[in-house]
Amino acid sequence: MQNNLSNSLSTALGIGLTYFLVIFPTAANASVHQSIQQQAELYVQQNAFFDDSADVNVQAAEVDSRIHIPPCKAPFEYESSDSSLRQSNVSVKVTCPTTSWYLFTSVQVEQTKPVVVTSETLSPGSLLTEKNLYVADIPVNRLRGSTYSDTVNLVGARLKRRVRPGQIINDGMLCFVCKGDKVTIMAVTSGLSLKVSGIAEQDGNLGDTIRVQNASSKKTVTATVSSTSEVSIQI
Repeated sequence: MQNNLSNSLSTALGIGLTYFLVIFPTAANASVHQSIQQQAELYVQQNAFFDDSADVNVQAAEVDSRIHIPPCKAPFEYESSDSSLRQSNVSVKVTCPTTSWYLFTSVQVEQTKPVVVTSETLSPGSLLTEKNLYVADIPVNRLRGSTYSDTVNLVGARLKRRVRPGQIINDGMLCFVCKGDKVTIMAVTSGLSLKVSGIAEQDGNLGDTIRVQNASSKKTVTATVSSTSEVSIQI
């Protein structure tokens, strides 16, 4: 009976030792994999080239648990090329400085900006309103030209071409003052202002300089677009 008890105890201890010998290295190895993933992510956060005005999300890929990572007597080192650090998918090389071991892992970088887009299909000449616009977070690499972050700044402008739902609004597809529009010419001089009627001879957006004909004198002047119905000149 004593032998049976001894054998049972030995078996139990053997199983216990085997359990810890097998499981503990696996857990430790998993911890190393996670640490490399986290450090690669931190490396990109600190070294990548970001748009200062964008919202940034950085996510490193999981390091495959089947990859054997040998012990390293010094902290792992992380590096990437400048060109890769400008991409949305950054390749990071992880090395052990005391051995020849290394691996490559990837880190996804998403940069977005709040941008005004259309909520429905609109035809050329359509007037932009709060109802047919909304703000969405758009990846920076999809943005082209001058865009808008607030629908209020676009209300009253008109489209120059057909657009589909969800399309990004940029300066090239609209005009705040369109050719042929009747506008008010605001002439400012020495603190005094004078208003006269005019007709736009060119399309223009806010801040653009366009040619406008004075409706009374028929003289053409150069003026700056200040709203959808007004241009200004300095005398």
